[in-house]
Amino acid sequence: MLLEEGRRCTTYFFVVKGCLRLYFTDANGVEQTLQFALENWWMTDLDAFRSGKNSGYAIQALEPTEVLCISYKNYELLLRDNSIMEEYFRRVYERAYAASLLRIQLISRMPKQEFYENFESKYPDFLQRIPQKVMASFLGFTPEYLSELRKNRKVKK
Repeated sequence: MLLEEGRRCTTYFFVVKGCLRLYFTDANGVEQTLQFALENWWMTDLDAFRSGKNSGYAIQALEPTEVLCISYKNYELLLRDNSIMEEYFRRVYERAYAASLLRIQLISRMPKQEFYENFESKYPDFLQRIPQKVMASFLGFTPEYLSELRKNRKVKK
């Protein structure tokens, strides 16, 4: 665990090797995965990191992972003193925001099976790295429903 829900978020993580997930636990104790970070991606609870507040999310390594860490103070210095880094992070945020909007749109518009098939065709290697329960929470499925989808896909192939 790199960050627990309710703890102060003081670090921005850069994934050198491995996979992280950002998630929260709902009132029923069910984990809802919102985001993954693979090699060369960044992850933090950005609002808590910037504000110094406690995080509403947890960050967990899903496999052996190496990360680089930067504090908020050093992050601010990096952006202030390096316009190239400020532009780099702007682009990181733009891509992440666009990906989040697309995910919401696809979840809302596509039938669940079609959404899974679309995700599977775009990210086949990624599906192999992520535990089924975690992937189900990211896709908005129950683990049982995802298991049934996978079983049916194998039968069709």
